[in-house]
Amino acid sequence: MHRTLFDTPIVNTALRAFSKTFLKLTGWKIEGSLPVGIDKCVMIAAPHTSNWDLPYLLMVAFHLRLHVNWMGKKSIFSPPFGPLMRWLGGIAVNREQASNMVDSCAQALKHAQGSLHLVIPPEGTRSKTRYWKTGFYYIALQAQVPIVMGYMDYTRKISGLGPLFYPTGDIDKDMVEIKAFYAPFKGKNADQFETPPDQQT
Repeated sequence: MHRTLFDTPIVNTALRAFSKTFLKLTGWKIEGSLPVGIDKCVMIAAPHTSNWDLPYLLMVAFHLRLHVNWMGKKSIFSPPFGPLMRWLGGIAVNREQASNMVDSCAQALKHAQGSLHLVIPPEGTRSKTRYWKTGFYYIALQAQVPIVMGYMDYTRKISGLGPLFYPTGDIDKDMVEIKAFYAPFKGKNADQFETPPDQQT
């Protein structure tokens, strides 16, 4: 993976201090932590309903001392912002090549030197959607890494990491359990987030 702000000396330290201070002053409470020994994982980022989710994600990651890479649609990596988005930890995703994306991300997790926490918004879009994309699930399953359930609730101003979830291969059963965890949380645009029990293909 390319260098990001999380492994840029001096900038890393300054942004961690800023993030902790900003979150505290604005009333956010950060909960949970990544268990010791979990160097590689797929991290769900939900609810995803606003452009504000990315800066808050980065600040929470700094607060929790995570080293994250996040996935975003290919269009936001177009010039002149591509280098900046990659430095912020972004990985461009071509939604028309989902199977190749799953394979490449799983291989990246398997062969990464050091820590790699791959953040994926399961809705795949900020717009209202009833269905969750399943790429995050299959990446974790193929790479044999746990899923970490990261959340952000704008109503209660709480964010953090929930329990680890190890995919069993029974996606219908597993998705019911994962979505049940997210049901109480509200995004910035709360009416755009749903966690229905049914699962898309």
